[in-house]
Amino acid sequence: MSNWLGKYVIGLTGNIATGKSVVRRMLEHLGAYTIDADVLAHRAIAKGAPGYAPVVEAFGKFILDSKGEIDRAKLGRIVFNDAEALAQLEAIVHPLVEHAIDLMVQRATQRVVVIEAIKLLEGKLAGACDTIWVTYAPETIQKARLMQKRGISETEALQRIHAQPPQEVKTAAASAVIHNTGSFEDTWKQVVAAWKTISPITDTMPMMRKVEAGEFSVQRGRPRDSANIAALITRLSGGAQPMTQDDIMAAFGEKAFLLLMANNQVVGLAGWQVENLVARTVDLYIDPAVPALRALKALITEIEHASQELQCEASLIFLPPQMVSQEALYKELGYARRTPQSLSIQAWQEAARESQPPNTILLFKQLRQDRVLRPI
Repeated sequence: MSNWLGKYVIGLTGNIATGKSVVRRMLEHLGAYTIDADVLAHRAIAKGAPGYAPVVEAFGKFILDSKGEIDRAKLGRIVFNDAEALAQLEAIVHPLVEHAIDLMVQRATQRVVVIEAIKLLEGKLAGACDTIWVTYAPETIQKARLMQKRGISETEALQRIHAQPPQEVKTAAASAVIHNTGSFEDTWKQVVAAWKTISPITDTMPMMRKVEAGEFSVQRGRPRDSANIAALITRLSGGAQPMTQDDIMAAFGEKAFLLLMANNQVVGLAGWQVENLVARTVDLYIDPAVPALRALKALITEIEHASQELQCEASLIFLPPQMVSQEALYKELGYARRTPQSLSIQAWQEAARESQPPNTILLFKQLRQDRVLRPI
C-alpha cells in the first residue's frame, strides 16, 4: 500500500537516457497523474523558492549567475565530484521535494499516480510506492540519445552513463521493466501491457472525458487517432508541416492531443503538454470551414480544464501568425501577450523559452495562485 489513502502509486525510474519521461507521458495518456521529482528538485532551488537561500549559504555566492539564479552546471561540478557535498545538497532539497510530492498526490483527482525519479530506489520515495517500474535501454542507445539531444561528445556521454549504477541494479528491483529500445509503438504496447497488470485499479478509473460545447465536442486523442491527426495537420498547415502516422505516434511521447469534433469529424486540435506544472499549447489548428471563435473557445476552455486537473500554475499558448486575428478572444479568456523574459517565475520563463516555436506569439494566463514550491 502506498502512503496515500485511495491512491495507487507507480514509482518510475531508470538510468539516464532510457526513456523515463516518454513512459511517464504514456501513462498520462492512460489516465494517470504524473510527477517529475527531478524537475521539482530544480524548482526547489530557484530564486525565491525555499531551497535557494540554504543552498547559496552552503556552497557560496559564486554558484550564482548574472541574474542571481543558481547556476546548476556550477553546482553540479561541485557536488558530482564530492560525495559529502552531494549529501549536503540532497539534505536540503529532498525534504522540500518530498513535501511538494505529498501535496501534489493528495490534491490529485486521479486514482493512479506516477512518480518519476532517477534516484527513486536510493531514497525514501520507493517505500511510498505500490509498485516499481524501470525503463531500460542498451548503452549504445543511451549514448546516441545523449549525443543527439544534449549535443555532447561521445566521451562526455559515456562519462554520464558510467557515473550511474549498472541498470541491472534497478531492473532487479522492478515489478515491470519497459525496454525502450525500438519504436514508440513497441514501447506503447509494453506500457499498456504493464498497465493492465494493475487492472483492478485502472478498471475503476473514469474514462477520459468527452466534453460537449455547443455544436462542438472535445476529446483526448489516442494513438489509434494518429492517422487522422497527421492528415489534419498536413491539410490545415497547407502542406507546410507534412505529417505521417509515424510522426504522430512519436509525438505522443512528448505531448497529448485534444481533438475538436463536429459531426463526428475532427475539425481542430491542440498539441498540448504539461511539464513542471506549466501547460504549453504548442500546436493549434482550426478548420477554416467552422466558426473560428466558437471553435477556439471550446478548445481553449478544455485545455484549461485539463491543465487545472494536472495542477498547473500557468498556461502558455504559442499562437501561429495565421491565428493572430483571434487574439481578442484570448484576451476575453484571460490571456495576455507576453515575452518569456517578462514572466515573473523562473520556471515559467524556462517553459516559454524551451517550448516556443519560431515566429509565434506567446500568450500567458496564470491558472493558480498557490504555487506548490512557493517561498516560505
